[in-house]
Amino acid sequence: MTGRAAGLASAARPGPRRRLTGSRLRAGLTPYLFVAPGAILFGVMIVYPMVQAVQMSFFDWKIVGSATSEFLGLDNYIRAVQDEHFWLSLTNSGIYMLFTVPPQIVLGLLVALLLKKKSPAQPLFRVLFYLPVVTSWVVVSLLFKYLFADRGLINFTLGDFLHLTSGDTSWLAGRWTALAAICALGVWKGVGWAMMIFLAGLQGVPQELEEAATVDGANRWQRFRAVTLPAIWPAMLFVVVMLVIGGFNVFTSVLLMTGGGPAGQTDVVLTYMYQQAFSFLDFGYGSALSVILTVIVFIVAVIQLRLFRDRSGEVLA
Repeated sequence: MTGRAAGLASAARPGPRRRLTGSRLRAGLTPYLFVAPGAILFGVMIVYPMVQAVQMSFFDWKIVGSATSEFLGLDNYIRAVQDEHFWLSLTNSGIYMLFTVPPQIVLGLLVALLLKKKSPAQPLFRVLFYLPVVTSWVVVSLLFKYLFADRGLINFTLGDFLHLTSGDTSWLAGRWTALAAICALGVWKGVGWAMMIFLAGLQGVPQELEEAATVDGANRWQRFRAVTLPAIWPAMLFVVVMLVIGGFNVFTSVLLMTGGGPAGQTDVVLTYMYQQAFSFLDFGYGSALSVILTVIVFIVAVIQLRLFRDRSGEVLA
């Protein structure tokens, strides 16, 4: 056998197997042990309730142990499609989203641009703008409820101080005025969050490009449109998607400020779902409403991801 043939024969023979020692096994399992607590918590707190909600939506679900839950199939979903109050609540959720998301984006970006440059007062203003974000929804909802009360600060300011109205507007007693008050709270509370995301995005804007644009004679708007906006496009996508999802999931402010009143005219999907499940104990129908809202939010998020494309046509996600 030649040297070449011997080399090929030795290469063809399998080498000695590596023994799986205890230390190797522990090293292989270590990453999974670190991930396991979070995965278990996610499964118990997120995945299982979601699966359970989908299951409940097909039944006339009974919470009493001895009662039998009747299988209804798609009846709860058909009921939702034919439910006029569900469509009213979905419309209110859409109105809230439309009138809170654009102002939060515009004001958050404007404040971020103003606070981009370092100054002695910059940390103070950042804290002041971000303070509403970390304040409890319950606290600020009750605060705005008193501000928009019949004899609250808003009526006093507009009527007695500025003389713009008669001062006796019942803000929370009508559908549109109550929605305006709820939207005002949503914008006030969310501007600081959008500001922080945009501030993080502005840190990645190339300074050399801004300087080159300035040398070329570009004004502030031209520099923002050609340099700043493309650089913060991923941050813009994140802000828009998260704010839209949050807009459809509005709940606490409506529940505490109006309770869905008057006569359910300010109900949103989550307050209507809450009422069906915990006031009327119709858990099957409430679960169906939650599943429908989840599907709607998912579809809207996918559409946004498709619309926010970079110049190469790839989705920025």
